[in-house]
Amino acid sequence: MRVGVLTGGGDCPGLNAVIRAVVRKGVQEYGYEFVGFRDGWKGPLEGLTMELGIPQVRGILPRGGTILGSSRTNLVKIDGGIERAEENLRKLNIDALVAIGGEDTLGVATTLTEHGFHVIGVPKTIDNDLSGTDYTFGFDTAVQIATEAVDRLHTTAESHHRILICEVMGRHAGWIALHSGMAGGANAILIPEVEFDMDEVIGWIESRFKSSYAPIIVVAEGALPKGGTLVTKDESRDSFGHVKLSGIGEWLAQQVEERTGHEARTTVLGHIQRGGTPTSFDRVLATRFGLNAIEAVKDGAWGTMVALQGTDIVRIPLQEATGTLKTVPIERYEESKAFFG
Repeated sequence: MRVGVLTGGGDCPGLNAVIRAVVRKGVQEYGYEFVGFRDGWKGPLEGLTMELGIPQVRGILPRGGTILGSSRTNLVKIDGGIERAEENLRKLNIDALVAIGGEDTLGVATTLTEHGFHVIGVPKTIDNDLSGTDYTFGFDTAVQIATEAVDRLHTTAESHHRILICEVMGRHAGWIALHSGMAGGANAILIPEVEFDMDEVIGWIESRFKSSYAPIIVVAEGALPKGGTLVTKDESRDSFGHVKLSGIGEWLAQQVEERTGHEARTTVLGHIQRGGTPTSFDRVLATRFGLNAIEAVKDGAWGTMVALQGTDIVRIPLQEATGTLKTVPIERYEESKAFFG
C-alpha cells in the first residue's frame, strides 16, 4: 500500500512524533510505502511531495514544527480544489492519506472522505478544542510554556507592584488560559466562553492589592468584555475565514490602569506557545496517535480519527471530531474562580 502523510494548519509540538510513528510502524510491520505531502493541503493540490521513509524520520522525535511543512490552504474554498487534489492523489497512486491537523485540516479531510477517498485523521491543536478526544497533542506543551511565563511574571509583578497581564492563544476555547492560569496561580482568568464584567475584574485586582500582593491576569486572545467585540490585529482573514486576533491584553491593561491608578503591563506569548520541543506527555500521545493511525489504515477504517478517551486510543468518525468545537464547560470555569482576587 502507498500512503500519503500531511500536516496542516498551525505548527504544533508533536507533529514530527506522529509522522515518525506512522512511518516506522507502517514500514517495519506492514511494508507500506510512504509519500510526504508538503505544506498541508497545498501538497495534494499542487502535487508537492517529498520522500518519506525511515531515514527521513530518524532523530525527529524531540523536534518541534513539522518536517513536512504546513499551510492554511483550504481545498473547499478553491474552485475545483477537491477535484484537483483527488486527481493528483490518483496520479501518485496514493491508496490512503493520513491527515494530521485541527478542525480546519480535518474538515477538509471529512470532505475528501465524503468524495470516497481513504482518509484517516489525527487530531492536532494546541487549543485542545477538537471534540471526541480528551486531549490533543501540543496542548500540554503550550500549557507548560504559558505556566512558566506566569511563574516568571509573578516575581516582577511583586517587585514593581504592577498589574501584569499574560495573553495566551485561544480563539474560541479557553483551555490554555484555564489550565495555565490555574497552574500558575493567576488572580483572574478570562476566556472566550464567558464574557467578562470589567467591574468584576477591577474588584479582583483591588482585592489582590489589599492583601499586599500584585495581581496576575491570564486572558485568552478571544476573550470578550460584556457587550464588546473581538480585538483584531487587522481586517485580513485566512483561507478558512479566521481573523488575526491580537490586542485584548493591551486593551485590558489600558482599562485597568485607567480605573485603578496602578501601572499595568501586558505580555503576549503568541507563537512561543507552539514552538520548540514537545513535552514528554505530548511526545507519548503523538506517538500513540501515529501508531494507531497506521493501524486504522491497515484495518480500512476510513473516515475516522484517532482520539484519546481516558487512557485508551479509540477511533471516532471525522464528522464527530469536526462537527462542534470542544469549549470549556461553564462549571470548569466556575471552579477556577475560587482563586480569583
